[in-house]
Amino acid sequence: MRSGVLIMATGLIVACASLAGGASADEIADFYRGKQVTITVGYTAGGGYDAYARVIARHMGRHIPGNPIIVLQNMPGAGSRVAANWLYNLAPKDGTAIGTVGQNTPMDQALGEENIRFDVAKFNWIGNSVIDNNVTMSWAGSGFDTIADVMGGGLICGGTGAASPTAIYPQIINNLLGAKIKIIAGYPGGGDVGLALLRGEVNCRGSNSWSSMKATMGDLIDQKKIVVLVEWGLKSDPAIAKYQGRPVPLIGDLAKTEIDRKALEMIVAGAQIGRPFLAPPGVPQDRVEALRRAFDATMKDPLFLEDTAKQKMDIDPVSGAELQKLAAEVVALPESVIKRARQLVDPRDIRE
Repeated sequence: MRSGVLIMATGLIVACASLAGGASADEIADFYRGKQVTITVGYTAGGGYDAYARVIARHMGRHIPGNPIIVLQNMPGAGSRVAANWLYNLAPKDGTAIGTVGQNTPMDQALGEENIRFDVAKFNWIGNSVIDNNVTMSWAGSGFDTIADVMGGGLICGGTGAASPTAIYPQIINNLLGAKIKIIAGYPGGGDVGLALLRGEVNCRGSNSWSSMKATMGDLIDQKKIVVLVEWGLKSDPAIAKYQGRPVPLIGDLAKTEIDRKALEMIVAGAQIGRPFLAPPGVPQDRVEALRRAFDATMKDPLFLEDTAKQKMDIDPVSGAELQKLAAEVVALPESVIKRARQLVDPRDIRE
């Protein structure tokens, strides 16, 4: 008799737990049903962050309970810092606002950059679609084929803002090696830098991810119009060496001291952060988890993968939980490493 009661009680507990889980899922679906989720892109239309955000927006809504409509708004400025500040301080904190900001956002905070009104550890990180090395590249035929070629001056790199990797990365090369790269950081977005290359206004782009280049500059890559000078990542990407026809140095290979190497590792942690999606602080945790699950499911969605393959977009995702941990680690690095990184990104040569 006692065992029968125990079995019945156990069954009731399991049933109640199942109902509770179902109710929670229903509550999330009820919240999102008929609503609009806005993805705020910290850059102008036409660049890599925008391209990835748009393809994700076309598919992610199917995986959020309640199937909300997803729309995009572009909010460029200060290397995506304008969008990050808005998302942290002004965006709705109910799960209807998501943003995608620069991969160096945690580093910017660690370095104490100006006009940061957020704490990256308090954002709710949703996921990253691609682990992706950045490159500093020159225009083919400009005479700048290797890092050694840029030491004497003449390389002019276009950038999207003094806080953007497009300006910071060539500045690091200057400060690390004593190069004389000229940096013009007044372009609104990556697409504008691409146009400047085509027009001959500049002969270099200070930074772009390899996946974004394939997605937005595929024709120029196919025509061998681009020369990769250096990779920004922890490990070399074999696809870059294959394109170049020879090994391309990692920025860490150029370090002269151990502290330089550690500072550069901090700087290139952005490759892991990639094209991050994040939500404001204060969003209910069950909705954060629902958005994370939806993002993860999107990364495996056959329709999404077919869409990205057509656009030559790489997908190599990182979970929101992993990003949350990495962002917190970057801003908690030792002061000696942060100090050297701050010296390397000193913007003395950047013009806007």
